Amino acid sequence: MKRRIIEIDEAKCNGCGACAEACHEGAIAIVDGKARLMRDDYCDGLGDCLPQCPTGAISFVEREARPYDSAAVSAAKADKAGKAFGCPGSRSRAIEREEAAGAMARESSVISRLSQWPVQIKLAPVNAPYFNGAKLLVAADCTAFARADFHERFIKGRVALIGCPKLDGADYSEKLTEIIANNDIKSVTVVRMEVPCCGGIEAAARKALQASGKFIPWQVVTLGINGEIGE
Repeated sequence: MKRRIIEIDEAKCNGCGACAEACHEGAIAIVDGKARLMRDDYCDGLGDCLPQCPTGAISFVEREARPYDSAAVSAAKADKAGKAFGCPGSRSRAIEREEAAGAMARESSVISRLSQWPVQIKLAPVNAPYFNGAKLLVAADCTAFARADFHERFIKGRVALIGCPKLDGADYSEKLTEIIANNDIKSVTVVRMEVPCCGGIEAAARKALQASGKFIPWQVVTLGINGEIGE
């Protein structure tokens, strides 16, 4: 049947998750850092999500779609009873480090230097406020395990994004290009392991810097398996 239903412009979406939270039917979810209409029959066409979108990425269209299925929505809600909607890992937030440090000091003398969430490249929103004026760290996810001082040496003072192109089967260059092009990034540091498969994350960062059209200071740091910093 032809009916009124929402449409999401992924190019405008910043992955903030506000629409997913506003959708009482559970029709929207954050997938790979972007809002997506998961099921036509969960969308009632009333548009509670529209006024919540800060970038204007959601609009109404008239198109062929399955009719709204209130029974299916009710069943899905019952199945998720007691659980928080959506993946918390896809919702961006800055970490107040002084407050976090106080809590950690009661448990350990080692302080985390992570300043934002999420850290996975594929989950990071493109236009998160913490990117403005940021020194960006793009790191292979194995690197943090190679050196005990990784937080102090590399994460401190930077916004950290991690990933593994081999395990994710992804080319991060497009996502990184958007982040660099759309924000005031001050510098980019790439940290990778010496193993050949880590070349993918370095290549993605190089490609993103070139595609962004910006001239930003950047460096690549290569770690050996035993943690030493290569020449």
